[in-house]
Amino acid sequence: MADDKQGQDKQADDEERRQQEREVEEARTRADEAEPIRNDTVEQLDDLDEALETHDYPTTTDDLIEAYGDYEIETQDGWESLDEVLGPTDNQTYVSADDVRSRILGRIRR
Repeated sequence: MADDKQGQDKQADDEERRQQEREVEEARTRADEAEPIRNDTVEQLDDLDEALETHDYPTTTDDLIEAYGDYEIETQDGWESLDEVLGPTDNQTYVSADDVRSRILGRIRR
């Protein structure tokens, strides 16, 4: 079919349509992704942010509290220790520093 001008045009149009469909699907997939961590997170977590980056993963809430429980985090109500922020939650497993940051931010922005 691509041997004539009409066939080539149709093939090009089909490819363009498929590309647009892929872009729409990618946008839909990204809509389900968590928002990236904002730059002011480093300020809120202060020294804890660097400690989380160098920590070994996977890790648990209990491990983090044991290692960094005294680190201070800026919350809406002032400064609280990591122990105060994560202590009341269930012990869960984190696979990365971003995973921990997301959990902490979810707790302090409620």
